[in-house]
Amino acid sequence: MVHLSPGSNREPLGPSSNAVNITPLGASSGESVLKPESASAKRPHAAAADDSPEEIESDDDRLFFLTDSCDQIRTKINTFINNGGMKVGEFQRAIGVTASSYGNFMKKRGRDAGEQSSVYIAANAFFRKRELEGHKMPRKKAKKDTDADGKETGKNLDYEVSDIHLEGEDEGEVEIYDTCDEVRRKIAAHLRAPGITQAGFCRAISAQFPESEEKKISSAQLQAFQRKKGPTEGNSSGVFYSAYVFFEKLRVKQGKKKSKARLEMEEIWGDDGGVSRELQRGGYIVMKGSEVVQDRYGKVRQILQE
Repeated sequence: MVHLSPGSNREPLGPSSNAVNITPLGASSGESVLKPESASAKRPHAAAADDSPEEIESDDDRLFFLTDSCDQIRTKINTFINNGGMKVGEFQRAIGVTASSYGNFMKKRGRDAGEQSSVYIAANAFFRKRELEGHKMPRKKAKKDTDADGKETGKNLDYEVSDIHLEGEDEGEVEIYDTCDEVRRKIAAHLRAPGITQAGFCRAISAQFPESEEKKISSAQLQAFQRKKGPTEGNSSGVFYSAYVFFEKLRVKQGKKKSKARLEMEEIWGDDGGVSRELQRGGYIVMKGSEVVQDRYGKVRQILQE
């Protein structure tokens, strides 16, 4: 390092290679200033090192903080595998567990169900390590339809249900076994999926009406339906019928079993041919000392007031 004092005539003994550049301000002034080299010039690899993710050792204490419940870990495992992070066998080997212990843990249900399992401990450490190293959960890429030339048609094949046919569909009379609130919940969840737009969803459910009806669902109609609350509020809307048909076809396509709530709805509404799509007009005739109530399934009944 060379230091120059004001007014000093001392010259450096030789060229300095590591710290100081002397840059003339002008040919006539004869003055010089010290211009230190930048930190990046001194350490050419420093910036790259700062941007690189931290590598976490497998025995790092932070990996064994149990911040997620058993159900949350199961959700992370399913998301990671379903979105292409690893295959099941690869994941089992990655966390060092057997297929049987993995299967026993994954079939449990409940916040604390499986807290003593080695799968819970190992999977928690696996995901903690990924998070600390800055790795994001993989996201599933939607399959796109292509034409004969290999160009994308814009259709999302994961949600293409045109090849599924339901009883009563040709007449526009598919029996409905979901409440309006349940259909609203399904719509909201579907619209949060990657690649799904409100306009695209409106086109998809419009296609569920018979060709003879030529109905089109608009975004305004969809939003109006979504704003309602109640098991039968919005039952006369075309959104209710067409969205139900779409999600029922999607359930069949995906090979999912009917939920417990769905089976209950079939038992309750089966004799009526499903949930009514008729707009309720007028009131109810009730006995003295009674009141009309609607249960969560949408059924209306009278009860005696206490």
